[in-house]
Amino acid sequence: MDIRTLCLGILSLGEATGYEINKMVAEGSFSFFSQASFGSIYPALTKLTNEGLVTCRAESQQKRPDKKIYTLTKAGRETLTQELKRSPGPDRNRSDFLAALLFAEAVSPARIQDLIDDRIYEHRHKITAFESLLEEDMSVGSRFVVEYGLAMQHTALEYLKKRRRIFDSAKPERDDHKAEAKLAS
Repeated sequence: MDIRTLCLGILSLGEATGYEINKMVAEGSFSFFSQASFGSIYPALTKLTNEGLVTCRAESQQKRPDKKIYTLTKAGRETLTQELKRSPGPDRNRSDFLAALLFAEAVSPARIQDLIDDRIYEHRHKITAFESLLEEDMSVGSRFVVEYGLAMQHTALEYLKKRRRIFDSAKPERDDHKAEAKLAS
């Protein structure tokens, strides 16, 4: 889902500031399927405001800049409905962790073990976060998304726990080249 549609979707739940939208994406149930930063959220909100799909009102704060609060318009709700009628694209799984493991032979088994242990810790942390979200009152759709994310985290955690020692017997590629060089001389 593009950032524009994501902002419309979040605003369909109620008015919010850019900060609140970012927090929902970074920590809330939206964190499972989307990534967005302040650097993409604020330009999207500005564009949506210029297009008449959201309104923005300023609320003054003491000793701080005015807080901008965004609200979905009728045109914004209609645009969101049209966007949601489109079939979503395939899931994209991009992982620096998996990229590092793809080249595991280039580093020591101890380094790979550290990466796997770190990832196990991250999955446990995400499981705790998702479980705390389930304690909140939420829509059926939100609950489905959080439970789906929780299932994926549990599956990944179990896989890593079962396979965490697979690289222990692998030697770094550099050592293999040194051994081949010694044999050749």
